[in-house]
Amino acid sequence: MPDPTATATAPDLRSPTELIFKQTLMAAERTWLTWWRSALVATAGALAVGRVTPQALHVAAWPYVTLGAGYGLLAVAMTLIGAGRHRRLKRAARSASDAALDDRTVTAFTAGGTLLALATIALVLAQS
Repeated sequence: MPDPTATATAPDLRSPTELIFKQTLMAAERTWLTWWRSALVATAGALAVGRVTPQALHVAAWPYVTLGAGYGLLAVAMTLIGAGRHRRLKRAARSASDAALDDRTVTAFTAGGTLLALATIALVLAQS
């Protein structure tokens, strides 16, 4: 006798190709949200470095404002690149093609992030 409390699930009648397409679109959306979340963190970093830190430390503001602007530019770049990436991933899913992240983009973000981190380290050490 079947369990009356068990819920029956209808079989998934979609084709494997359709399921893979939908999963790929959801992965593209999660990727976009990750770019967006990273941009929000960079925006918070820009505000903290550019406005809060000089006031809290009672130091000259210009190096911190400059560094904060760098983090702000990073946030803008992440938002724009993430949106473009989302569009490319959706197109690739529709056409079953590849949409690997461009090496130049990886290099640019790596170099920019490294420069911002080194500048932040330099300012921290200068204040010790």
